[in-house]
Amino acid sequence: MTPHRADAPLPAAPRRESSRAIPVALPVSYLPYSRSQLLWRPGCEVNVLRDGDEVYPAMLEALAAAQRSIVIETYILASDRTGDRFKAVLIERARAGVTVRVIYDAVGSFSLSAAYVTELRGAGIEVLAFNPIAQWRRRFRLSHRDHRKIIVVDDEIGFTGGLNISNDYASLADGGVGWHDMHCRVRGPIVDDLARMFRRTWLRAGGKSYRTSPPPAAGPAVGPSYVRLLDNGRIRTRATVRRAYLQVIRAAKTSILIENAYFLPDRGIRRALAQAVRRGVSVRVIIPGSSDIKLVEWASLYVMRRLTRMGIQMLRWRGVMLHSKTATIDRVWSTIGSYNFDAMSRFNNLEVTVEILDPAVGEVLAETFDRDVTNCDGFDENTWLQLAWYRKALAWVGYRLRRFL
Repeated sequence: MTPHRADAPLPAAPRRESSRAIPVALPVSYLPYSRSQLLWRPGCEVNVLRDGDEVYPAMLEALAAAQRSIVIETYILASDRTGDRFKAVLIERARAGVTVRVIYDAVGSFSLSAAYVTELRGAGIEVLAFNPIAQWRRRFRLSHRDHRKIIVVDDEIGFTGGLNISNDYASLADGGVGWHDMHCRVRGPIVDDLARMFRRTWLRAGGKSYRTSPPPAAGPAVGPSYVRLLDNGRIRTRATVRRAYLQVIRAAKTSILIENAYFLPDRGIRRALAQAVRRGVSVRVIIPGSSDIKLVEWASLYVMRRLTRMGIQMLRWRGVMLHSKTATIDRVWSTIGSYNFDAMSRFNNLEVTVEILDPAVGEVLAETFDRDVTNCDGFDENTWLQLAWYRKALAWVGYRLRRFL
């Protein structure tokens, strides 16, 4: 039997009422960690996935099992060994009748070969480049990039986090570079939100309009997590992620654990972290010791010195790049996504982040953090004073240019 295509005419069916504007009755213990009770999705399942050796197999397994539809949105889609693994699965599913749509960022995927895209389109896959480099286009802005990482399969399983589709993130055993990063697999009503987010970007990028399959009738919870999708795609929601971080940092009672690839927090975030320390909260932050963007690495040195003076414990990851964007507060509130603490994420990029209220997920991320600490070096005032003069100068220059990073 040929699988039903998601964009084919659908039989009339009652759609469940959208809960987008309906407040959710959060447990009392969760209320301090949320600015609003709107848009939370109860009854979700969240599986935390670490590095390419966990993330890619889970993604490929879900893609290979697709029966109706696949959507992929990614900043980097590389025509390398990892990209070829995804291409093979997508082409096979498309030829089996599954509707497949792919968005990649034109700058992030600048090295993607034309032949790769041609093969996808030849199999019936719809492919769009987000914001192609074309200065003659009205309102063209080179810095406006699609930094999201989203996969939705059959409107039932979703993936989001920090991993792009590239050898950089693949494990050494799979011939990759082995960057450290975090992702999550989600089930439940939050998947509908991811699918809608993709569709908005698809239409914005010039894709043909399509119908999504009617959501299934409300059923039993698939998991214990309350999950909310943070979308900064509109001007009025540009600061959504930053506001969420400020809320939970100010609400923290015992611990704040952050791992972030490009950690250049603005003054308001730094002040909130310092106030948390003064309340007796343990604040620890892991950032790359060696970054793929050297100017960010230099600027981070300057920021770290300021933060350590405030009592924040700064740790630098040893070895290959740490690309994670995760946090957990009091082991209750957690986030996994694509958002960095830099000007690009705050002002320019389309980002996707999920907020999660679930102590079990918080415990997993806290355990991951503790595991990562064993591969880190501390940074304090002494470390700064021992730096060569030219590194201090580069740190000062990088910090002055932080608004462009």
